[in-house]
Amino acid sequence: MSEAGKEKTLAELALPTYECRLCGYRYIPAEGDPKRNIAPGTAFTDLPETWRCPVCGARKSAFVNIGASDAPSGFAENLDYGFGVNRLTPRQKSILIYGSLILAFLFFMSLYALD
Repeated sequence: MSEAGKEKTLAELALPTYECRLCGYRYIPAEGDPKRNIAPGTAFTDLPETWRCPVCGARKSAFVNIGASDAPSGFAENLDYGFGVNRLTPRQKSILIYGSLILAFLFFMSLYALD
């Protein structure tokens, strides 16, 4: 199958986040850059060449694409399957998994309080 005919996941379709290699600042397209009047939803590639990192002043060339943040990792047609966990972002899935493990641990530890 050719690259043009390959279906893309929601994370691949979302605007990617870019991170400054010098200071770690993340440009998130959904937030834009209010300090420099960059509207929310502006892609990193659409930023003017004069745009600099708001933290350290680095040029655009100092940024690296780290992929989309807060986008479901699956395909659009699969989002309605399961118990709704397919619509969760990777961060939300991690919170759900590790939160459940912590609650289970606390529950079992509370059994020691019973006589």
